[in-house]
Amino acid sequence: MVFLTSPAWIRAAKPDKFWRRRRTFRLSAHYFGRARNCYKTAIIRVEKALSYALVGRQQKKKDMVQLWEQRLEAGCAEHGTSLPVLRQGLMRCNVLLNRKTLADLAIWEPRTFKSIVNLCKAKVAEDRPPGLAEIPEKPDHVITRGML
Repeated sequence: MVFLTSPAWIRAAKPDKFWRRRRTFRLSAHYFGRARNCYKTAIIRVEKALSYALVGRQQKKKDMVQLWEQRLEAGCAEHGTSLPVLRQGLMRCNVLLNRKTLADLAIWEPRTFKSIVNLCKAKVAEDRPPGLAEIPEKPDHVITRGML
């Protein structure tokens, strides 16, 4: 679209203002009083709400990581080992499972999680890595490649 005069360009710029205000009013539609109807007040409240939403999304991620860690610690304690032993064994066995997957296995697939823990205990007992406070005893029913 080509504007030949500046008054035509100024008139054409108005719809942008309308849609910008409309977006703000849509975000503030559920507020009470002037925060819903007054544009200046609505801008302040919407920006504050969006900043709170950002903080909430970041906090949710941290809370989930903390929950997964607790579940893993509880699962390891149930099978007589610690979380550092589990992590060291997973690293040495080259098993690439993240916290979420391991926590889900600990909750919903306890036998699978038990076999993973036993495999990690056997690998750590076999390799005896330095810097690990607790070296578990080797389980009898687990055979690793190093034993063959």
